[in-house]
Amino acid sequence: MSAPVVLIVGAGDYIGAAIAKRFAAGGFTVCMGRRRGDMLKPLIAEIEATGGTAHGYTMDARREDSVQDVFAQVEQDVGPLDLVIFNVGGNVHFSVLDTTERVFRKVWEMATLAGFLSGREAARYMVPRGQGAIFFTGASASLRGNAGYSAFGAGKAGLRSLAQSMAREMGPKNIHVAHLIIDAGVDTAFVRERIQQSGRDPNDLSPDTLMNPASVAEAYWTLYHQTRDGWTFEMDLRPYAESF
Repeated sequence: MSAPVVLIVGAGDYIGAAIAKRFAAGGFTVCMGRRRGDMLKPLIAEIEATGGTAHGYTMDARREDSVQDVFAQVEQDVGPLDLVIFNVGGNVHFSVLDTTERVFRKVWEMATLAGFLSGREAARYMVPRGQGAIFFTGASASLRGNAGYSAFGAGKAGLRSLAQSMAREMGPKNIHVAHLIIDAGVDTAFVRERIQQSGRDPNDLSPDTLMNPASVAEAYWTLYHQTRDGWTFEMDLRPYAESF
């Protein structure tokens, strides 16, 4: 039997990379898309060095033609998609007074429009086969809008609503749609820089205050292996020290 195939849309250096490595270790053929596909070369080499199989694609998830082209390449050259994980970010911080129309539209395109394009394209391939899984990465902003995050909150709330609609439509067709809320600061260079800008030293934080990207990957692995009599639509992850 051929290996199952996963496509990670938004395969960045932290969460996306962790997801790719976890599923490669679990026997998946891993396909990854990001706006600069050449940046995936080190990750592909790392996966292949451990015996895995990985493919990288240049992909602008906000453009319909780019999304359709990558999905078609994967289906034709690699194999039928078993799982698609939409992991595009878009976290920006601006006062609403300083949020330009361009910024608001760009974040909406990254979080909501791109999620729709990837989710729809995945469903177009999976529904005729009667099986598959489509997962979306959310954030604290999926549930509540905070000061300074009007664009991000609107975009992630829209993505969550999209995922809910798709789950209700696709579930009876044997397609598992799930939304993973990361209610935490993830241990990335970007988050550490923000902590420093706030006047704190990220190295002084208690262990496990920031979420390890591998923990997100493990949550997705768990979601994928649920039996359909107990599918989870929404899972929220947070470190023990995170208030909510």
